[in-house]
Amino acid sequence: MKLRKSEVFSLLIILASFITGWYFYPQLPDRVASHWNAAGEVNGYMSKFWGTFLMPIISIGIFLLLIIMPKIDPRAQNIEKFRKYFDGFIVLILLFLFYIYGLTLAWNLGSRFDMGRMLVPALAILFFYTGIMIKHAQMNWTIGIRTPWTLSNQGVWEKTHKIGGILFQASAIISLLGLFFPQLAIWLVIIPIILSAIFLFAYSYFLYRKIGR
Repeated sequence: MKLRKSEVFSLLIILASFITGWYFYPQLPDRVASHWNAAGEVNGYMSKFWGTFLMPIISIGIFLLLIIMPKIDPRAQNIEKFRKYFDGFIVLILLFLFYIYGLTLAWNLGSRFDMGRMLVPALAILFFYTGIMIKHAQMNWTIGIRTPWTLSNQGVWEKTHKIGGILFQASAIISLLGLFFPQLAIWLVIIPIILSAIFLFAYSYFLYRKIGR
């Protein structure tokens, strides 16, 4: 079976994460910091092995899930219509996880920085690209704004995803304010996305009541 370029690149990212973990493993402490609270303080630890290799293992799982799901999707042919955007999303997700992994290793090797602030630009890029993909997404069960009403009517799907793409991109821009207000960074990331999700859920419902029946 011939692999797509995006799949090859994704596998290289996963391989790089395992090699990075293997290289730095001897230098890491016995207890590895693995979780930070909203204030940027460490509040969770793992054993050395799991702290080093859990993220690469998770990356494998996410990669396989995102590769397999479109193949068994009842509307797989629709995913092919925006496949280049979906492939880019897979690569971006794995790069995002690799970035988080790199920050985690750097912290445990002695570097100190504001973890929340460091995540802001990566999240902004992820949200912005997700907005681009959503605008092009065709009706399917794997990726997109999948409410009962978007999946029941083509018009509702298209209108909801058009607005959804704009909202995700706007959320990305708002989240960048966290670089200038680090004490509010986590909220500037979470709140716009939550509000967007609530709005899109309600919007798809009322739009379906208006045009879907």
